This record gives sequence, structure tokens and C-alpha cells, in this order.
Amino acid sequence: MTQSWKESIQVAAVYVGTVVGAGFATGREIVEFFTQYGLLGLFGILISGLLFMWLGTKMMIISRHIQASSYKEFNEYLFGRKLGLLVNTLMFIVLFGVTSVMLSGAGAVFNEQLGLPYQTGILLTMVLSFIVLTFGIKGLFSVNMFVVPLLILFSSILALKVILEGGLSVLTDRDMAHVQSWKWLISPFTYTAFNLAMAQAVLVPLAKEMKTETSIRWGGLLGGGALCVILITSHISLSSLQDLHTFEIPMAEVMKNVMFSIYWLYIMVIYGEIFTSVIGDVFGLQRQLKQRIKCPNSFIVLGILVVAYFISLLGYGSLISFLYPIFGYISLVLLIILMVPIRQLIR
Repeated sequence: MTQSWKESIQVAAVYVGTVVGAGFATGREIVEFFTQYGLLGLFGILISGLLFMWLGTKMMIISRHIQASSYKEFNEYLFGRKLGLLVNTLMFIVLFGVTSVMLSGAGAVFNEQLGLPYQTGILLTMVLSFIVLTFGIKGLFSVNMFVVPLLILFSSILALKVILEGGLSVLTDRDMAHVQSWKWLISPFTYTAFNLAMAQAVLVPLAKEMKTETSIRWGGLLGGGALCVILITSHISLSSLQDLHTFEIPMAEVMKNVMFSIYWLYIMVIYGEIFTSVIGDVFGLQRQLKQRIKCPNSFIVLGILVVAYFISLLGYGSLISFLYPIFGYISLVLLIILMVPIRQLIR
């Protein structure tokens, strides 16, 4: 394998690992944005997949052209200095919040699925995150290169099993009387916008590290394509559940019903997905703080993890529920700006 292809696969793995997280891993996000709309949700996923391939790649190419070290420079470039400051401040707060929520998600997996203490899951995740991030971007690559292929494999096996047992009729059998069907068309744009806005914390500094633009282009296309495949396979699997909204971790319920023999392995994959998002968010925050705080990277990483831990104890969920809608609108603005022809963006 050439160095360029190796870099492309690494970029793709980090892209996927950053986007998937607690909501994606458990299936809650996929239910809310796509599966509740039945067959229309599948069309929404295809739109989202194309947007991930196109705009995720474009974000990294722009970042490489302007040599952005963090999302701060990227947003100031797109929005201007004054509005960029507002966007960056809000993103910094939300990233801390999301990191806290991810830690809580790790604790929930340990507590609800493995029967271990909630704090054990959180503290173990913090320790592992600190160890991985002491290796910088190499640590990020290593974890994602291990977890992401497992995620694709498990989600594909589960979807195939559902199709073999129930056929593709699971996609059309859903009762949608309670759903406003027009919302399926908005969902792929809001979903992609928010996830790309969060992913820029990792994708922007990652682009600067790559040796060639070709690696970024292929990495973005492969990563966006892989996200589309995971969304489709997860959507098929989740469509086999009747009462989708009654489950906190619907993907685990599907696995229990369809392939209980590998249920515990899949729980570890879910934890792995949450973990990749934790280290991705902390990496992005560390790159941002590094420009302001002159101390070793390991101290910054430790500080972020400790603050995120205490925020998770304060019941940050209510604050996140307030910030997410606001950040969602800003994310849509980011999506629209990224749709502008690249020659007009790269001056």
C-alpha cells in the first residue's frame, strides 16, 4: 500500500470515528433523524451520505489551503473575525458539553449493559483517553483504524441477518401516521450540518497534517461513503424494531433479538464508538487551547478530561438541550457557506 493510500484510509477512519458517538452508536440519532420516516428515511440517508462525502472533503481541503491549526482559524476564515469569535466560543462550550455527554454515555454502557459501576466506565474512559492522546495524532489514527472496521463489519452483519429473516419489507412496514412526512427532507441537512460542525474540531487540524491533497480527497470520499453505509445498515436493522422510541439503546435491542450470540461483542463496539468520539473531541479542544496556553500537551489533555468529568456530574444535559438548537442553526449556515464554489472560498 502506497503512503498516499495509507493516509487516505487513516483520514477516512478518523472521519467516521469522529462523527459516530453516543447517539449514533446506540441508534438514537439514527431513529430521530431517519428511521422513524420509514422508506423516506433511507432517501434521507443517501442525501446525508452525499453531503458527508462532498462537504467533509471540502472542509479539509479549505483547511489545508489556509493551513488552519484548529477550528478557530477555519471559522474566522469562513465567518469573519467578529462572527467567527461568536461561533468559536459557542463551539468551544458545546464541544465541552458533548465530551461530557460522551463520558456519561461510556458510564451508562458499563452500568446498564455490563452491570459495572457508572463511575468505573467514566474513569476508565478518561484514563484510556489520556494514554491514547499522549501519542497525539498517531494515537487517534491507531484507535480509529481498529474500531471503525469493526463497526462497519458488525453493522453490516446485523443488517444482513435482519434482511434474511424479514426481507426488505421491514423498510416499508412502519406506521407513519404520527409523523410529519415533510420533515424527512430537512433531517439529512440538519443532521449533516451539526455533525460536520462538530467534526471540524478534528478534521481541520487533521488536514494540515496530511502530506498531499489527494490523501484528503480520497479520505473524505471514503469516510463519507463509509458513514453512508453504516447509516443504511443501521437503518435496516433498526427498522425491525416496532416501538423504536421506547428504547434508550435501540441497536442493542436489535442485537438481542437477532444475534444474541455476539451481543456482548457488539456492546464493546458501541463503547469503542463512544471512545473514538471522546478522544476526537478532546483532541480538537486540545489543539484549540494549545494556541492560548503554553504548557505540555499532556497537561492540557488532562485538564480537559477533568473539567469534562465535573461538568458531567452537574447534569449538563439541560444546558446542552438549550445550546444544541442554537448551534444547529449556526451549523446550517456553515453547511450553506461550504456549498459555495471552492474558488470563491479560497481567495
